[in-house]
Amino acid sequence: MRQGRVRKAYNSFFYVDTGAEELVSCKLRGRFKKSRKECCVVPGDCVRIELLPDKTGVIEEVLPRETLLRRPAVANVTQVVLTFAAAQPDLHLLLVNRFLVLAEWSCIPKVRICINKIDLARENADTLLADYERIGYSVLHTSAQEGVGVDALREALAGEVTVFAGPSGVGKSSLLNAAVPGLSLKAGAVSEKIKRGRHTTRVAELIPCGAGYLVDTPGFSAMELEGLELAKLAACFPEFRPYLGACRFAPCSHTHEPDCAVKAAAEKGEILSERYDAYRTIYQEIEEGQKLLRRKAYK
Repeated sequence: MRQGRVRKAYNSFFYVDTGAEELVSCKLRGRFKKSRKECCVVPGDCVRIELLPDKTGVIEEVLPRETLLRRPAVANVTQVVLTFAAAQPDLHLLLVNRFLVLAEWSCIPKVRICINKIDLARENADTLLADYERIGYSVLHTSAQEGVGVDALREALAGEVTVFAGPSGVGKSSLLNAAVPGLSLKAGAVSEKIKRGRHTTRVAELIPCGAGYLVDTPGFSAMELEGLELAKLAACFPEFRPYLGACRFAPCSHTHEPDCAVKAAAEKGEILSERYDAYRTIYQEIEEGQKLLRRKAYK
């Protein structure tokens, strides 16, 4: 058997990089199909395959994953670059925080925020999300149109398996084309009617980039965190962690209880108010989603 990495999954076929010139088109062994579960095999998975006489293959084994980005599903990611636009479409902080929670929940080792299209917001471009840098997130300010920040982005990609995720229309594909010469990803434009981006990337695919890979993912504007346990949400906010366990009540939702250390830190300004507000909003949404699922199950 040969070992390789799944570069792309499409229409029940898995395209595996074994180090040869061409990817091997593979299908799953029947036992995977019989017990198929969510994220059985996804791009980024390291697998063992059996080569067939017609040069296609069968995936026999999926090796243990180090990480799993949950949406879009990509395995063994070492870095995520959450990409937003300074304008067109406008920067929405709640959406930024949703993506950050997703990255933290997925246990991605390196999380960066990239603000693209800074040429459209020159007055405050350098200060966008400065508070998030103080939390500990690396923030890149770029313009694919003008080439600003592209060198810094290129350096950040070196040797990493990097997923670019973010809403549609923020310029992920254009930014990657600028950072990686010869890439030629299809780039879309923002709809003048609805002020949102059009999807150009259809599936997540690992693209070789020096000693690593990069992944341009399908953009989306809505974000659900189905499956995230309420008790684990607070830990997805790194600045909350020093206060966890110091509340009067245990467990504590950090939303309404008296003598809550997280709530007190937010009131003192030790936790950014927009981050605490985002936590409460996301908490409520997950809670409502769980109630809805319970009602459906009861019926």
